[in-house]
Amino acid sequence: MPYFDAASSAPLHPVARQALQASLDEGWADPARLYREGRRAALLLDAARETAAEAVGCRPDELVFTSSGTRAVHSGIAGVLSGRRRVGSHLVLSAVEHSSVFHSAAALEAAGGSFTEVPVDRTGAVDPSAYDRALRPDTALACLQSANHEVGTEQPVVETAGICAEAGVPLLVDAAQSLGWGPVPGRWSLLTASAHKWGGPAGVGLLAVRKGVRFAPQGPVDERESGRAAGFENIPAIVAAAASLRAVRAEAEAEAERLRALVNRIRTAVPELVPDVEVVGDPVRRLPHLVTFSCLYVDGETVLHELDRAGFSVSSGSSCTSSTLTPSHVLKAMGVLTEGNIRVSLPARTTEEEVGRFLDVLPGVVAEVRERLGAPASQAPSAEQRASLVVDALGRRCPIPVIELAKVIGEVPVGGTVTVLSDDEAARLDIPAWCTMREQEYVGEEPADRGSAYVVRRLL
Repeated sequence: MPYFDAASSAPLHPVARQALQASLDEGWADPARLYREGRRAALLLDAARETAAEAVGCRPDELVFTSSGTRAVHSGIAGVLSGRRRVGSHLVLSAVEHSSVFHSAAALEAAGGSFTEVPVDRTGAVDPSAYDRALRPDTALACLQSANHEVGTEQPVVETAGICAEAGVPLLVDAAQSLGWGPVPGRWSLLTASAHKWGGPAGVGLLAVRKGVRFAPQGPVDERESGRAAGFENIPAIVAAAASLRAVRAEAEAEAERLRALVNRIRTAVPELVPDVEVVGDPVRRLPHLVTFSCLYVDGETVLHELDRAGFSVSSGSSCTSSTLTPSHVLKAMGVLTEGNIRVSLPARTTEEEVGRFLDVLPGVVAEVRERLGAPASQAPSAEQRASLVVDALGRRCPIPVIELAKVIGEVPVGGTVTVLSDDEAARLDIPAWCTMREQEYVGEEPADRGSAYVVRRLL
């Protein structure tokens, strides 16, 4: 069964498995003890730190191991905000950061601080000059991911880090998605990552803090990991994480070239095989193994389940997940369709045959889901056209409001309008995105007795 969700968690690398099994016998003792078992464990821990630091591009004494990438983000942000509290309590972050960054920002705001979101363009990239404008005299920290986890767009870290350095503001880079492909360049101040993203074991994160960055660990601390990650180190998992990072780096150039070719095949073929599809994310500055596309008139979660039944494991950035019914903040910030999104992220050693079978299966799956939801087969004008129409989609979840809009847009003349009544939050995002994809004019949102009224003018 092809697994195409490496961006969530990559399969355990063979080197990680070998290192984990070997270090279970050698690295079980307390590395803080001076007897031989402790010294042996400490040697393994020191060697893993040196290996990881070399891959990150920092000094070994600048890097600590945490219990996860999320913990590394939380600890990194909290430590700098505390260490620079005399400067202020303002945080700058992009609108497409990982949720762990937003959780830290929310905690800062609840404690009386503030944060500024830097917008992104339709590809998901920030403009470095926007960071320059967002920085304030009381800005204690800025955050920018190296590459986006949902659409694969690489961010201009070098330029942004330079701007922050000139302003005297440290920059934290979340490199969870990119570190396995190569080091993060630029004058960044802190870096975080997560081992299971590159084929290491889960439960190991990295936090690198450059010398000279004011940092005050928060919460109870102990003598381990420079006081920045309390608790007994999971040495076998740490050794496996470092060994697999070195292994994937050795394979990265060749594997990136191979997977980029497979992803390019998907990027080209999907719009040709499936009608009404938009490939999102930057077409050039992107991770080599990841592609996301938006399908009109379907629910991404439903497509995901049907693909699972067909033998393919993919992910979805769909707006309505079973747990939250909340639109993806990444897709929302980009202004693209938040329904019907499929993310394909290929693990190492994915074959051309597997990608070919996926492209064979996908069109039928999407067509079946669209038929089940009553999506329009065409948008041909009807014989009797009215200058305006009102569609009542109250109480119906997306993509139904968009489907109903698409069904009737041909019933108004060019220049006529369709007003969609909806109380689903996703409609506020998906109707403008539909207009962009279908080259229609989104007039705007108006208040209604229930929900909102979204007005669309037919241009074609």
